[in-house]
Amino acid sequence: MIFPCPRSHIYSPSVGGYSRRPICNSLEIRVSKPPSKPPVAARKPHRFTHHGITLQDPYHWLKDPGYPKVEDAEILAHLNAENDYFQASMEPLNGLTKELFEEIKGRQQLDESSVPYREGSHEYQWKFAAGAQYPCWWRWSLGDAGRAVKIIDEPALAGNSEYFRLGGFSVSPGGRYLAYSVDTNGAERYVLRIKDLDDDRVLEEVIEDTLGAPVWANEETFFYPILNENWRPHQVKRHDLGTDATGDPVIYQEPDEFFVGVDKTQSSAYIVISASDHITSEVRVLSVDNPKGEPQLIAPRRTGHEYHVEHHDRDFFILSNDTHKNFRIAVAPCSEPGETNWQTIVEGDDTHYLRGITCFKQLMVIEERIAGLDQIRLRDYSDATHYVEFPEPVYHARLGTNAEYAIDALRIGYESMISPRTVFDYQLDTDELITRKVQHIPSGYDRSRYVTQRLTAPARDGQEIPVSIVHPINFKKDEDAPLYLYGYGAYGSAVPPGFSTTRLSLLERGFAFAIAHVRGGDELGYAWYEDGKLAHRENTFNDFVDVARFLIESGYTSAGRIAIGGGSAGGELMGAVVNQAPELWGAVTAHVPFVDVLNTMLDPDLPLTPNEWPEWGNPIEDPRAFETILAYSPYDRLERGAFPPMLVTAGLNDPRVTYWEPAKYVAKLRTLKTDDNVLLLKTNMGAGHGGKSGRFDALYEVAEEYAFVLDALGLT
Repeated sequence: MIFPCPRSHIYSPSVGGYSRRPICNSLEIRVSKPPSKPPVAARKPHRFTHHGITLQDPYHWLKDPGYPKVEDAEILAHLNAENDYFQASMEPLNGLTKELFEEIKGRQQLDESSVPYREGSHEYQWKFAAGAQYPCWWRWSLGDAGRAVKIIDEPALAGNSEYFRLGGFSVSPGGRYLAYSVDTNGAERYVLRIKDLDDDRVLEEVIEDTLGAPVWANEETFFYPILNENWRPHQVKRHDLGTDATGDPVIYQEPDEFFVGVDKTQSSAYIVISASDHITSEVRVLSVDNPKGEPQLIAPRRTGHEYHVEHHDRDFFILSNDTHKNFRIAVAPCSEPGETNWQTIVEGDDTHYLRGITCFKQLMVIEERIAGLDQIRLRDYSDATHYVEFPEPVYHARLGTNAEYAIDALRIGYESMISPRTVFDYQLDTDELITRKVQHIPSGYDRSRYVTQRLTAPARDGQEIPVSIVHPINFKKDEDAPLYLYGYGAYGSAVPPGFSTTRLSLLERGFAFAIAHVRGGDELGYAWYEDGKLAHRENTFNDFVDVARFLIESGYTSAGRIAIGGGSAGGELMGAVVNQAPELWGAVTAHVPFVDVLNTMLDPDLPLTPNEWPEWGNPIEDPRAFETILAYSPYDRLERGAFPPMLVTAGLNDPRVTYWEPAKYVAKLRTLKTDDNVLLLKTNMGAGHGGKSGRFDALYEVAEEYAFVLDALGLT
């Protein structure tokens, strides 16, 4: 399961009902034969009945009753046996995996560093030491970069931990104190500590079960969220330096199943406390001048109403979907911010999807999307407006780190499928994009060797699905040509057409790489998201299959030459399209796949389940939701037949997609496969949703995936 953000990083049944297309035994892919027999999970009786429908789940036992602790010896033995089988099956590909890893690693700048950003009287930057898995963070006084001081040593914090993640950090307004949070097992329950930067001393105060970075009101007080036993941030507390954190007062307690977050306006004048699920939000604000005061409610929650609040001068600026799905922007006085006083300054529009606002001292910046492309609009407080112009027709752009309220330049991140990641400063006085950094690829990169474009694929219901594709300039459309198709399609999270150094290893071997911008994401606006969720979920799966068939009909590839991949909710997509059209795929990689949708949504005690009901439906109370999910849930829809080669991953400590979902899926699939194609399950026993955390460890996992794909397609 997941927080309100989507399941994944970076990162689907036929018309007329769910049915599997006939499979002929010509679905034979050239793969290395596994050198040992796969594990066979025991089948144990387990049945449950909802809404008059009784289902059997003989692999239910793989869910440890003591979760989140996983100590059952039989479960651990099974997961370890699957890992042993994975290692044995991949052993013949060790040479290829290492070759791919060295290729990918060779494209990484070993001493990579960020463009410094200003906050207060200092500048901040992260840097990797050559060969380090994690970076260090540095700062210096303005104009004195030669006297940089290390403030966070991630390698030292990670120590010998198999997993490490810096959840975030924030510096007090006066610059003396640093608060940071860390996770050392992938369970996403962060521990927060405070460091006195004047004497490089970590204070004794420790706060557990939090996430992200706290928000400072002044030099001695900050606010932070607390997780409950189900991983839901349900409280905001206030901490005063020098006091025992166990006595911190609760500033806000969430009465429903919403997720609570705490932030600060760009002006730094207000603490912002938000509560939200996937379709509804509620915001309170608290002046930093009165941190012990009562947070002020902006607008009471109303199902389906999402809004966000920013501040400038004497006004709050509100991004709201109350009058239009694609949101409008309103303004209200800080003294009377209620809905009755909201005055529209930017109308909602069917073609302009307003995604975010940031209020700087001089102007408001609006992040939006038009026809599937990112746009950054600058609007001053006298209503003059213009857009930042970017150099390519298909790209991904976003705001970078802009920590100050008064700015001379706007930091922007930019990339495309052929343009490496670039940091721009948009100069407000000249309207120029100044390049601050272009991602360096030590082994060399020539963008003229590749071509990218946006295609449109017809869906079976008449919709047109955007497809971003990149391939070598000498790529020839041919039925033998390999193609990798990626998809996600959930939570209103778009998959940007961005750059990837790892992907070059496929392109250099003759692949085309395509992203199917299926419904369920928000590439074409909020309605695009709504048309891929709840009762419309199968649109997501149909779109993906229809994109694949379009690419085949357009001559890019042929059935059996397409590798597909997706993670988390994108892994659910993989499971669904394998059920619907297994004959199309030559290889499948499903990372931490959300494949046991029905059982998860039926368990309100699981981490995060109640908050997910607006996204998937509540099958406990709603018989129609039960039937809808049952009709597509990949685990439940598995049937006897031939399947393509598949690599499935899991994380033992994953709170978003629990380990037993992929484990149950693979166990059941092993009993139904009629083919000899390889089926692998790899469980990271010391990690969570994102897999291994060190930069080189993560790259090695990509190399493993690519070796699997190349072998499955007979390209080794």
